Order: sequence, then C-alpha cells, then structure tokens
Amino acid sequence: MQDPNEDTEWNDVLRAKGIIGPKAKEAAITEDQIQKLMDDAIQRRTDLPLNEGQRDKKIDDMDLDELDELEDSEDEAVLEQYRQRRIAEMRATAEKARFGSVREISGQDYVNEVTKAGEGIWVVLHLYANGVPLCALIHHHMQQLAVRFPQTKFVRSIATTCIPNFPEKNLPTIFIYHEGSLRKQYIGPLELRGDKLTAEELEFMLGQAGAVPTEISEDPRPQIRDKMLADLEDKSADFY
Repeated sequence: MQDPNEDTEWNDVLRAKGIIGPKAKEAAITEDQIQKLMDDAIQRRTDLPLNEGQRDKKIDDMDLDELDELEDSEDEAVLEQYRQRRIAEMRATAEKARFGSVREISGQDYVNEVTKAGEGIWVVLHLYANGVPLCALIHHHMQQLAVRFPQTKFVRSIATTCIPNFPEKNLPTIFIYHEGSLRKQYIGPLELRGDKLTAEELEFMLGQAGAVPTEISEDPRPQIRDKMLADLEDKSADFY
C-alpha cells in the first residue's frame, strides 16, 4: 500500500478530493537538539579533548577563561601541526639543495658523479676545452645558475678526459642527465647559439629539458628575431 505521507502527484490529487488526510507534519527539532548538534560540530572541528572541568559543559555555559583556554589549545595544536609540516618541507628542500656550485670532474669521476648521481637528481655536464671562448662563457653562465638552482648538479670536465679524441669542433657540449639517463644534449656552437648566448637563454634551454625549475616559459631569443622580421616586413611593405 502506498504511503499517504509521500510527496507524489497521486497523493496530492487524493488530498484535494478529501480521500486521504493532510500530510503528517515532521517532528520539530528542539532547541536542546540544536545545541547538541552545534556542540558536536565544534568539538569535531577542534578535534581536541576537553579537560575535566569542561567535559560536561556546553559551549554557551563556559566562562571567558574557559573559552580562551579552549581557543588557545586549538591555536597551539594548529600552530604545532603547521610547524611540523614546515620543518618537514625545509628538510626536504635542504636535502635537495646540496650543490650550489660548478664542480670539476675527471673521467674517473664520471660514473659516480653523473650516472650514479642519485634518485631524483638532475645533472648538467659541460664538456669544454681551455682556450675556447664559448666554453668560458657557458662556464660563467653555469656558475650563476648553479647558485640559483642548488638542487641541480652542475659539473664540467675537459672533454678528452671523459671521451678520448672528442672533436674540438663539437665544443662546447652540454649533456643533461636525470637519474643516470641522458635526457638532452647540446653539441657544438650552433646548438648552443654561439658567443651571443645569454644566461637567460641557457636557463630556458635547461628548463625545457627539465633540469632546472625555471620561470622562463618563452625563449628569450625569438623575440629579437620576431622584431627583425617585423622590421623587414615593414620595409618590404613600404617598398611595394
């Protein structure tokens, strides 16, 4: 048999015809029940046990000192939780930020310093030769980036100590490793943009490979090229 208290169109028709009586009213909630719900909600939010004197009291029955004590307890718990989380974050950051400079390595150091650098470690290896201006420029830029991104391991090595008979025409060369795997390589002056390479461009290139958490999202150099192309187009338009 259908429940006469259900909210259905059929029951509405029956009520309109007087066949069934009006819908029974729901029992009204009392003030004590409302107070208990509020107290329970507050207690769940604070998630703190009341002391012996507060245990049998409602929030409305507490005096100012008792309310302050409850608030202080909550504040201390929240602050302590935040403090512990910040300590954990700082420790994690300190563990990652353990480099901060460009290290010189030899061929014998290659395995331990590069391919076995550790879990989650990015390594930027610069192969160079003395007397090559672009190698000196890249080393200068890498020194700045190593300080700014101490969680990334920056190393350099004379090319022939790591790879015998490495062609000098391929210098400078940058290899980027992550957890021992080669992820990106830039070989020779052309790929490394020549002697006009800026620190921002190198940071962008390393960021694109994932080696540094850069905020540079657009290549700094194409903006210059776009400007030159725009000027040429304007001159062409004027000519025609």
